[in-house]
Amino acid sequence: MSQSQASSSAPQAADESCDVLVVGGGPAGSTIATLLARQGRKVVLLEKAHHPRFHIGESLLPANVELFDKLGVRDQVEKIGMPKFGIEFVSPEHEHRSYVEFGEGLDKSLDSAWQVRRSELDELLFRNAATCGAQAIEGCKVRDVAFDADGATVQAEMDNGERRSWRARFVVDATGRDTLLANKFRCKEKNPDHNSTALFGHFTNAERLEGKKEGNISICWFPHGWFWFIPLADGTTSVGAVCWPYYLKTRDKPLKDFFYDTIATCPVLVDRLKNATLVDDAVHATGNFSYSSTHATGERYLLLGDAFTFIDPMFSSGVYLAMHSAFDGAELVATALDQPQRLAAARKGFEAMMRKGPREYSWFIYRVTNPTIRDMFMHPGNPFRVKEGLMTLLAGDIYRGTPMRGPVGMFKVLYYLISIGNMRRTWKGWKRHRFNIRDMGMLKGETILKSD
Repeated sequence: MSQSQASSSAPQAADESCDVLVVGGGPAGSTIATLLARQGRKVVLLEKAHHPRFHIGESLLPANVELFDKLGVRDQVEKIGMPKFGIEFVSPEHEHRSYVEFGEGLDKSLDSAWQVRRSELDELLFRNAATCGAQAIEGCKVRDVAFDADGATVQAEMDNGERRSWRARFVVDATGRDTLLANKFRCKEKNPDHNSTALFGHFTNAERLEGKKEGNISICWFPHGWFWFIPLADGTTSVGAVCWPYYLKTRDKPLKDFFYDTIATCPVLVDRLKNATLVDDAVHATGNFSYSSTHATGERYLLLGDAFTFIDPMFSSGVYLAMHSAFDGAELVATALDQPQRLAAARKGFEAMMRKGPREYSWFIYRVTNPTIRDMFMHPGNPFRVKEGLMTLLAGDIYRGTPMRGPVGMFKVLYYLISIGNMRRTWKGWKRHRFNIRDMGMLKGETILKSD
């Protein structure tokens, strides 16, 4: 008997019903499930794995703090987090190191965040959704979603092979880079302007910055991309290299050896890791291929966070953008269910919001290896309040109405003026970028891990 025949002969439970079915138990899914359950709606939250489960993406932004407050979990996050007050930038072309603090932004109250183990944060948010009334189910993988005029039928399979089916008035896709609905509707488009991969591992006994800077993230450029160095509260440190695909394609040795060879190209990291030990002797690789979907909403569904779009993680925006989209998404779902006559306008506003965050960060991400941007990050002056604008952006303060457009706009003006004044360098940088982002095809033979 074939596998498909065996599956079709398995007992099929009767359809269960709910107001909203949320697929994906990461920060976006757990957040919107919590908010909708608080509205008194019947919410089902499905997670294909079991918490705690590993995810990369451990650095939070100050703008996250307000969202944790609204969810009532700030104290719990603080207990598992390493305080983070700013960023260290390290460039191989500069002898000094640059240190900036979030408190230097336009809103001085957004002065800190945390570094967290995602396994702990994600489980915390998932359990909170259950506490607030959502039916939270683990080990349940969605196999199909079929929409009709009244809602959707969602087919799923439990770890033990049991099949379950729900009738939902509305479906939320929070599946991260699995992109459940974007794949179904074939509306996912690869970003032609950015293309990167990542190698990463965790270390014990890594040398950290001292004092208040101990928990800061370090961004270290190297010839083929950039490194992150993220200190965690349990004493381990997350270290990863985001690099152009052509570089990973040159690998002719085991992944661990290749990772250490990559670290060797960054003297600062070599020094910080000289007495460090790789946890579980494990190094991972993932394709950080940036993408976006053509739309984030439908009559009976919406896409949140990485289920809609994924951008390079350099500015640690992933968790914040996912959670913020969940707060706005909860309002959209309420409109769809209670005031459908207002849904068209609500969808238009939500679509604009979903594009705003990635667009704000992407301008910098596309240029972050450009020598002009590198110089500006390594010499963060504040003419026209450009440093304050930059730190406002890096703190995640992009939706709260803080008047950052002028300072950030002036940062871009200065960038273009400096670039024009150094045309030869700018031309070489542009050519190098176009060469770096060329499509090398999908990675083969690597451990692929999804990140939010």
